[in-house]
Amino acid sequence: MASNPSTPHDASGGPIRAAVRDCLRQVTDPELDRSIVELEYVDEIDIDGSRVMVRFTLPTAWCSPAFAWMMATDARDAVEALSSVETAEIVLQEHLHETEINRGVNERRSFEAAFPDADGGIEDVRAQLDEKARVARQYDAIEALLGVGLEPARIVTLRRRDVERDESTGIAAIELSNRGFTATAPLEPIDRYLEKAAETGIGTHPDDILFRTPEGTPIDPDEFELVHRRGRLAQVNMSGQGGICDALSESRRARLESDD
Repeated sequence: MASNPSTPHDASGGPIRAAVRDCLRQVTDPELDRSIVELEYVDEIDIDGSRVMVRFTLPTAWCSPAFAWMMATDARDAVEALSSVETAEIVLQEHLHETEINRGVNERRSFEAAFPDADGGIEDVRAQLDEKARVARQYDAIEALLGVGLEPARIVTLRRRDVERDESTGIAAIELSNRGFTATAPLEPIDRYLEKAAETGIGTHPDDILFRTPEGTPIDPDEFELVHRRGRLAQVNMSGQGGICDALSESRRARLESDD
């Protein structure tokens, strides 16, 4: 696994807790497309030299074992990408399948080996959830472009090369024509879409059409409104699930506080 040579570390050469937490911000709940740090799933980060242990708890004990597995393996891989980390142990707590998941993830077993009776492979599940997240993020990106006056007919023809990112200003410059006219839009929703699109194999080449149907094909201008509504439905579904998880997490925190 590639490491980051600039990882902050303490006097002993081990990682600092803030660096580990920053890595974990990259890990998302695949059903919600939100960071496990933002969702407050991470309970504890223990550091012993170059070894790190991360304990996390999901909102319910019956959360899909496939989703829990993906979060655990992604957390392990993210932390071990730090140059100052030799190994990361991930401990899922208060879950019906915590034993199988913790053993499988920390022993580097496959999901299929840990759950031989599972219906389908983990990569198929991940691909479906990544595509759902792409469609939801696409909705936000297109809304940002519509908000600054781009027409649907231009949006469906945008290619990766037509978008110039400026991190210093938080602005994306969008080429409107081959004569150099541009519009500017907020960078954040564009960046979030580009990140997830790249993970699904879209927008990795300058000539790639940026926005696609849920099936991955270019959007026919006559179908723009339908495709955009489908993106809205994906986003609403994720937001609704996120609200339920937030409520369950809050209930769990209140219970723990009352137990104390």
